[in-house]
Amino acid sequence: MLVILSGVAGAGKDTIKKELIKRMENVESLPSYTSRPIREGDVEGGTYHFISKEEFEKMIEKEEFYEYDIHHNQYYGTSRKLLNDKIKSGKIIVKDIDVNGTEHLKELLGNDTKVVTIFLRVPKEELKHRLENRIDKPSPQEIILRLNRFDYEESRINLYDYVLKNNDLEKTVQIIMTIIENEMRLEQEQKTECNKI
Repeated sequence: MLVILSGVAGAGKDTIKKELIKRMENVESLPSYTSRPIREGDVEGGTYHFISKEEFEKMIEKEEFYEYDIHHNQYYGTSRKLLNDKIKSGKIIVKDIDVNGTEHLKELLGNDTKVVTIFLRVPKEELKHRLENRIDKPSPQEIILRLNRFDYEESRINLYDYVLKNNDLEKTVQIIMTIIENEMRLEQEQKTECNKI
């Protein structure tokens, strides 16, 4: 099962992902590949797989990504091989992807992989406050870029199975854990029904 978390930068996706991995068995992250520079606190293969723009473009040519996009002039993409390997291992994969990537993955995987999509909403003013107070302090230009993307991301929330307001971390994590448990139970019931036919 693939659980997609979306929402603008600063919506809390990474924090929630870490909490889910800590608290739930069989839940793993699937880091994207990116061409963006490594920042303080980043872990190669943990936060992202960091490669150069040239390497990223070679991977695009070889069709090694399920989806990729450009954000703030940097590439981000989901590896076909890594995702397929984790799905085969029976893991629940939690991945944060933007709205365009979500649409592509739903189309590509929807028929043979259970994809659960969750959008995290944050009021624009709260988002601005979070971005300004991040440890990896974005530049004023980067904050403007991210806030400009807010309306576009919000306009695509009809793509998602669940839309949650993330103004209380603990409550949000508990709700998402319940969603994952319910979706797993539904998936098991569907498999049982199919086996009976």
